[in-house]
Formats: sequence, C-alpha cells, structure tokens
Amino acid sequence: MLCELCDDNEAAVHLTQVVEGDVKKLNLCHQCAAQSGFNIDSALSLTDVLFGMGAPEATDAGTPEKTCRSCHMRRADFRKTSRLGCPACYETFAEELNPLLTGMHHGPSHTGKISQGAAQALADSQSVAELQKQLEDAVRNEHYEEAARLRDVIRKVRGASKSARHSANTGGGR
Repeated sequence: MLCELCDDNEAAVHLTQVVEGDVKKLNLCHQCAAQSGFNIDSALSLTDVLFGMGAPEATDAGTPEKTCRSCHMRRADFRKTSRLGCPACYETFAEELNPLLTGMHHGPSHTGKISQGAAQALADSQSVAELQKQLEDAVRNEHYEEAARLRDVIRKVRGASKSARHSANTGGGR
C-alpha cells in the first residue's frame, strides 16, 4: 500500500481515528509521518495515551509512587506492560482507569453487545411485561374493554416476535 501523501513510498505508519462512529484511516510512509509531526521512533501504547502520552510521572519528589496493596504493581509497571497485576489493581488505579473505561464503554460499565434480533426480542419481552402489568391493572379496576385491547396488543407483539425468531432461525426464507 502506498503512502497517501506522497504516493511514492510504501506506507508503514497506519493511523485510525474514530469520531462519533465515523472511521477515518491514514496510511503514511516514514518520511511523510515524520514531516507531519508524528514521532514514529517511539510508538504509543494504550496505557501511554491513558496516562498522558509518556508524560513524566506526576508524583512529588519523595512521595512514593502509587502501588497495588495486593500484587505491589506500580503505575510505571502498568505503563510498561499495559496489563494490571490483579483485581485489586482496578481499585488502586481507579482514578486513572475510570476515564478510559468510561470512554471505551460509553458509560461507567460494560453493557456488552447483542445481535439485532436479540435486541428486538429483549425489547419485545420488556414491552410485553409492561403491557401485562397494564392488563392486570385494567382487570383489577374492572376496565374490561381496556383489558381486552391490551390482551390483543400482547398477542400481536408475541406473534410478531415469534415470527421474527422463526424467520431468523430459518435464514429469512432464503
């Protein structure tokens, strides 16, 4: 693959940027990367980005570096290996890790990924549960016409959900 700036040399530096879901890639040769201001001699790791792109340690002289009480891993060790030593490290380095994890998971906790079909099935089951609650309230309050309407809606949602699952299991009729 050729450099996207000079179109002469082989691209050796590959940059990827994701902004609001939009992925942009740039492939540069060593010369164009250096001319563009990228330091290609010292690669950045994820932990370098997390802890300030190779900035010096922010500890005062004489102040001991933060260390895990369980495995004795230091912040500098984590920066070198890009790995935590034990579960207690998450608590020890929480101040540094929280912004990174929040950015990676788009929130304070990991929610995982599910397929579109599974997401729809989950939404349908939550919808049915809410409708079922409304149905029970309608029956309890003797609003039978509303209860009949809700019953029909529940049947319709369950039927559509069952139909979608069947279609997904059979390959969508292909």
